[in-house]
Amino acid sequence: MVRRVAVIGAGPAGLSSIKSCLEEGLEPVCFETSDDIGGLWKYKEVSEPNRASIYKSLTINISKEMMCYSDFPIPADYPNYMHHSRILQYFRLYAEHFKLLRHIRFQTNVRSVRQRPDFARSGQWEVVTENREGQEERHVFDAVIVCSGHYSYPHMPLKDFPGIESFEGKVFHSWDYKGPEDLHGKRIVVIGIGNSGGDIAVESSRVAEQVYVSTRRGAWVIRMVSDNGLPVDMKYNTRFVHILFQLLPINVLNWIGENKLNAMYDHTMYALKPKHRLFSQIPVINDELPGKILSGAVVVKPNVREIRGSSVVFEDGTVVDKVDVVVFATGYNYDFPFLPPSVMAKSGHRVALYKHVFPPSLEHPTLAVVGFIHALGAIMPQAEMQARWVARVFKGLKKLPSKKVMLKSVENDTKNMEKNYICSKLVPLQVDFVTYMDDIAGEIGARPSLLWLLVTDFPLFKWVLMGPVSTYQYRLTGPGKWSGARHAIFTQFDRMYQPLRTRQVDDKPGCSVAGRLFKWSVTAALGASAAYYLHLHPPAALRTLLSTLKTDRV
Repeated sequence: MVRRVAVIGAGPAGLSSIKSCLEEGLEPVCFETSDDIGGLWKYKEVSEPNRASIYKSLTINISKEMMCYSDFPIPADYPNYMHHSRILQYFRLYAEHFKLLRHIRFQTNVRSVRQRPDFARSGQWEVVTENREGQEERHVFDAVIVCSGHYSYPHMPLKDFPGIESFEGKVFHSWDYKGPEDLHGKRIVVIGIGNSGGDIAVESSRVAEQVYVSTRRGAWVIRMVSDNGLPVDMKYNTRFVHILFQLLPINVLNWIGENKLNAMYDHTMYALKPKHRLFSQIPVINDELPGKILSGAVVVKPNVREIRGSSVVFEDGTVVDKVDVVVFATGYNYDFPFLPPSVMAKSGHRVALYKHVFPPSLEHPTLAVVGFIHALGAIMPQAEMQARWVARVFKGLKKLPSKKVMLKSVENDTKNMEKNYICSKLVPLQVDFVTYMDDIAGEIGARPSLLWLLVTDFPLFKWVLMGPVSTYQYRLTGPGKWSGARHAIFTQFDRMYQPLRTRQVDDKPGCSVAGRLFKWSVTAALGASAAYYLHLHPPAALRTLLSTLKTDRV
C-alpha cells in the first residue's frame, strides 16, 4: 500500500500535490532544486540552467478568480491580473495555510528515479537526490509525482535560419530575457509571436529604435479586458459557452469568434491573420500589441528566410538592415531526464500518459505526472485536479482501467488532439479546459451536476451554468468537498470588483456587471440545461442530427 510519496518540484503543481497527498493521509516529501517555492513564478535576476525563467515585468494573463486553487481564494484586494510577485505571495499564503513547507527539501536535485528490483511486487521506486553540497542520497518511495513543468529547456532552432552564424549582433532566447534595459536604441527582430514573443515585442518597443516580429503561421490576438471591462476568461469561460461548443459545428463557432476579434482590429489589415482557425490553437493574449502595430513601433513580418551579417531577409523577399538583436521566442522542449526512457513512451508528439497523468505501461500505478498539460486556462486548477485524482489512486480509493484500455485511450486522445488542434513537438498537449477538468473531476466524484442543482439549488445552478467555470465548482460535492465553495462562487465578482473600487462613483441601479450577467430569464436557463441534458442523452432523431453536425467539425 502506498504511504510515502516523492513529489518532484515545489511549483504550483508540486504544492497542490503535497496538499492532496496530505488530504488522503499519505506522507509526501517534496524535492525542490531552488531555495524557494513557486517554480516558474519565482523570479531570478539571472536565468538558471534547467529551470523555468520569467522576465521582470511578467503579469499573468489569467484572471485571479480563474487561476486560484479550489478551496483557497486569492485575497480580494489583489489585482485581477497579477504581477509575478503577487502570484508568489499567493503561493506563500497557500503553503503556510495548509502547512506545506515542512514537507519540502529545498536545494535538492533529483538525479534519478528508477523502479526497485522488486517493483513487480512492491511498486516502489528508488529516488537518488543530490543536495547543495553535492552529497548524494538514496531514498525508497512507494510512489512518485513528477511536477517539473515544461518551460525549462529553451528551443533554439538555429539550424532553421541559414546564416545565423554570420549575425553580427546579439542572439538569445526569450528564456534569457529579463527586461528592456539593454535594448535602448536597438533594431530588434523577435522570432515567434506567442505570448512571450508578443510581450517582449511590446515592452522592448518602448525603448528600441524599431521592433520587428517574425511569424511563420500568424496568430489570433485577444484582449485580457473584455466587454464591459470584465476579464475575458470570466466573461466567456462559462458552462453555457461550453455547451454551445458541444452542440454547434466548430466552423460556426470559428466564424463567430473570428468576426468578433476582427471587429476590434482586422487581423488581415494588421498582418496578424494566421493560417489556422481561431479554436485550433491557443490565441495570443495581449492588449497592447495591436496599438504598437498601429503606431508602427512593432512591424509584423513573415518567417525569416536567411540572415546575412546584420541583415535579416524574410520569406517575402523584404530585408531589414542594421539589426542589433535577434530574440528567439520559439518555445520549449520538454524532458524528464531523471526518469527511465521506457516509462515515458511517446504517442505522436506527446508523452503517452493516460489522461495526461499516468504511464499506462507500468505494472503498478505508482508514478504520475502532474501539471504537464496545456489549455486556455491556468495550470493551477488543472494541476490541482490531477493531484486530487492521483492521491486517490495512490491511496487505493480509485482504480485505473486495464493497460489495454489505457493505451487505447491514449491513442484516441492523440488522434483527437491532432484532429482538433495545431499540435507540434513543442506544443503537443492542448486540451479543452472545461472538458478536461470535468473529465478528471468525474474520476473522483467531484464534477458538479447541473440537473441536480437545477432541482435542489436554483440560485447556485444559475451561477454554475452562466457564471465563470471557477475551480470552486469542483468543491461543491464529492471527496474534498469544501463548505465555503458555494459562498466563494456567489462572491467571485465581489472579489473581482474590490481592487477596482479605488474612488467613489455614482452607481446607477441595474448597471452592475453581475446584474447584466444574470439578466437571462429563467426560461433561457432552463432551455440551456435541457439542451445539455439532450446532448448527453439524445433521442434517436436528435442523435442522428448531432452525428451529422459533428462530421462538419473540421
